[in-house]
Amino acid sequence: WLLPVLVCACSTLSARPPDDPPGANPVAAMLERYDADRDALLRCHDVPMSPSRRERLRRFTGDTLKEIEAVDFESLGVEGRIDHLLLRDHLRHELAELAREEVLDREIAPLLPFAPAIVDLEERRHRFEAVDPAKVAATLAELAKQAKAARKALEGKEEKTDRVLARRAGSRAEALRRELGEGHRFYTGYHPEYSWWASKPFEEADREIKDYATFLSEKIAGTKKEGPEGLVGDPIGRDTLLAELAFERIPYSPEELVALAEREFAWCGARYKEAAREMGLGDDWKKALEKVKSLHVPPGKQPELIRDLAREAEAFLEKNDLVTMPPLAREVWRMEMMPPERQKTTPYFTGGEVISVSYPTLDMAHDLKLMVMRGNNVHFARATVHHELIPGHHLQAFMAARYRTYRKVFRTAFLVEGWALYWEMLLWDLNFPRSPEDRVGMLFWRMHRCARIIVSLKFHLGQMKPAEMVAFLTDRVGHEPAGAEAEVRRYIAGGYGPLYQAAYMLGGLQLRALHKELVASGKMTNRAFHDAVLRENMIPIEMIRAGVSGTKLPRDHAPSWRFLD
Repeated sequence: WLLPVLVCACSTLSARPPDDPPGANPVAAMLERYDADRDALLRCHDVPMSPSRRERLRRFTGDTLKEIEAVDFESLGVEGRIDHLLLRDHLRHELAELAREEVLDREIAPLLPFAPAIVDLEERRHRFEAVDPAKVAATLAELAKQAKAARKALEGKEEKTDRVLARRAGSRAEALRRELGEGHRFYTGYHPEYSWWASKPFEEADREIKDYATFLSEKIAGTKKEGPEGLVGDPIGRDTLLAELAFERIPYSPEELVALAEREFAWCGARYKEAAREMGLGDDWKKALEKVKSLHVPPGKQPELIRDLAREAEAFLEKNDLVTMPPLAREVWRMEMMPPERQKTTPYFTGGEVISVSYPTLDMAHDLKLMVMRGNNVHFARATVHHELIPGHHLQAFMAARYRTYRKVFRTAFLVEGWALYWEMLLWDLNFPRSPEDRVGMLFWRMHRCARIIVSLKFHLGQMKPAEMVAFLTDRVGHEPAGAEAEVRRYIAGGYGPLYQAAYMLGGLQLRALHKELVASGKMTNRAFHDAVLRENMIPIEMIRAGVSGTKLPRDHAPSWRFLD
């Protein structure tokens, strides 16, 4: 453990008092209604690049914000105040995201001249307006011409067209094509006149838009290129990063967090050398890592390994009385083998109630088989099976489905991933690793989480390109090349929020600081602390801190917990 923890107002924290009396938290019912209403609106208003969709969501979000601001805050207890502040900030963030989405769509509008017509067709259908088959056919014919002309205008200018915008536009074009297809299927066969008029024009429009979307994504953006050259992301910039950090209640700048990660990285490097010396390899941590990577089970044995490691972790938790493990939670987790296509973006196993095991398949190329086996070796697995199952993701999801379920709208990676990473740290402190090889396995992942902060934040700051990110993960962390590319593709593809990768280590450090305040100080036992955190659901950890300690937050509360020195 490298970084000293700055304990904020430690003397004021104590074990949590009883929950708010029944009926004392009116925000809980408001949250359940908001979540259901929002989901319904998102299902109904689902046309990409639709101005009316954005306006409807703005109106709904703004109305809910007025409603929560009208609640008598001073009458609320500990839970009610937490939920009030979280909902208020969530709604403000939603409004900001809608504004950002509008800007992003406006940037690619010149590349998608056919988008307004598709939006209009689909929204007319959603309003149940009578269809005019001849007019629809004419519109579809025009769409095909627009897509073909847009592609022709860009041909030969690939090098001059922004790859990031092309990738974003290609993704939007494909989404619009799918939406157009849904409308076509709605009428085809059910409306004979529509089928007579529109079948052929639709085929042409569908083909031209598909070809254009592929041209944007693959030819201009280059997403199908081999190696790091095929990695294209959409950096959000420093201002948006700061806004996202404030929303996640992390009162640090991106630069401070990168510096923190580099210090943690150095700590891991020192421990690596210690393990290497114990293995008789001097200070050469890369040789130690290489030896550990060679210690994998033969084909067919990976499920048995995962089973045994899961049971070993549960026994350790039970022996040390660290957390409550409901018998049903221990009974219901299951296992599946990860499909080879998914292993391209997720090279290591993932988990929850179902742990998805990454291992080579019969038809993989020989070199790729070896890389996948090396990347999922015995000691790497021992460091993360408990991260995915118990006490990690499976246990936290099991508890979140049973306690304060109305808070699911506030789910944050800083708790989801931070909780599982925190356990890797705690088990290290409790001597869970039995050998230097075990420690190397744990250090690989811990260093990897430091690297995630560095490469992801520097990418969004415009300081690191995808190829440099891959090189960092390969050279500085020890990833296999295919694994490093898969990791970076996941970071920048857009399926995760910009702070998701940083959330592992930062969330773990937040929980570690909170553990020091409440457990190391003697105010709570390990088991009581961990059970209390789980029952707060997956909300920002600063707010879990208020809940577990029974702190009544003020209405003007802003992110302020400087959990690291």
